[in-house]
Amino acid sequence: MQKTLQNFIPEAAVAYVVELLNHDHLSVKIKSERKTRHGDYRSLPNGKHQITVNSNLNSYRFLITLVHEIAHFEAYRNYGRAIKPHGKEWKYTFQHLMLPLLHPAIFPNELLPLLAKHFKNPKASSDTDVNLALALKQFDEANNKTYIFEVPFGSQFKLYNGRVFKMGKRRTKRYECLELSTGKLYLFNPNAEVEVLA
Repeated sequence: MQKTLQNFIPEAAVAYVVELLNHDHLSVKIKSERKTRHGDYRSLPNGKHQITVNSNLNSYRFLITLVHEIAHFEAYRNYGRAIKPHGKEWKYTFQHLMLPLLHPAIFPNELLPLLAKHFKNPKASSDTDVNLALALKQFDEANNKTYIFEVPFGSQFKLYNGRVFKMGKRRTKRYECLELSTGKLYLFNPNAEVEVLA
């Protein structure tokens, strides 16, 4: 596992994460990209536990996602199955596990203040923290996607699943967009990645 992790997370974090994963009944699988999630945790019927993480994440997002899922496992072990998936027990566990990683040897200096702020009250997904999500995306490999906040008003754009929308006005935090095939309005986070149509 240590050799595998070296390909996916910052080198300075490997020993710590290997220690966190040192449980007989816990396995980690690295999956090809899933559009709806970065990773997940499951308690399996045979008493074992499985974490999956998408292989296409940059090393910083991969590390945050992996520790997010380890926190589910630890919260389950320490507090039982009756807790809420992203409730106070999980938040406390995630904060506790991430704290030793918030270090310039692991994360770039420009990410550290955003991570410190995020981990005061971690969310179910780091993508809902717009500032952190945008900062993390700058370390992704280049692609032809545009962020919603960059799409001009009235322009059309397409999602990964082929659905086409027309860009509308900005509300307080999100953008109102009209799905052309149904006429329904949807709200998008500013950091959603889309493909602008010419």
